[in-house]
Amino acid sequence: MKIDSDLIPWREAYPKCSEAQLIGKALAGARYKEGLTQVQLAKLTSIPQCHISEMENGKRTIGKELAKRLGKALNISYRVFL
Repeated sequence: MKIDSDLIPWREAYPKCSEAQLIGKALAGARYKEGLTQVQLAKLTSIPQCHISEMENGKRTIGKELAKRLGKALNISYRVFL
């Protein structure tokens, strides 16, 4: 298996971001990958849309229970959000 030397770990791509901001970017990216709006994700997870916005912007933490709901709705491991 050939590894592309131009690739870097995703956390290194955002060196000035806090951990919460990085997790928020992961959430926004996973949501985008699934083709969902914040409103649609809110309906799927029963998490208020304003909370999803705050999570994506690194202003609200994501606990284990919410991470599990988000992971299930976005077809991704919940551990990405912790």
